[in-house]
Amino acid sequence: MELHHVGVAVPELAEAAERYRALGYRIVAEETLPDQGVRAAMLQSGASRVELLEPLGPETAVGRFLQKRGPGLHHLAFATPDLARTLAELAAAGAPLIDREPRRGFGGHLVAFVHPRGFGGVLVEFVEARP
Repeated sequence: MELHHVGVAVPELAEAAERYRALGYRIVAEETLPDQGVRAAMLQSGASRVELLEPLGPETAVGRFLQKRGPGLHHLAFATPDLARTLAELAAAGAPLIDREPRRGFGGHLVAFVHPRGFGGVLVEFVEARP
């Protein structure tokens, strides 16, 4: 599987985006995801993507993450052509799934998360990316 993007928790989206612009990244999409409690921006430079996540409030998952750990790496996302099959294989291997079924995420993509204890302390997202 290829890396789809790196997710970074930030307290303020616009300010963080400016830092990445200095590295040659540009915002290719922005979206508010109320059910996930975030405002997100996808930045891209070449084939590399960084997703910035600003919490909609302190009680959201990203809000609690920032309170506990501060800004920084939130998750790694991997592209898969068949998310349902990937989840079934991970479940069969004993991975601690946060999402047992795919759900809609940023950009309308189907996504699912695996608990950090399944990947050495790193939250992992799988994104169904079809050509």
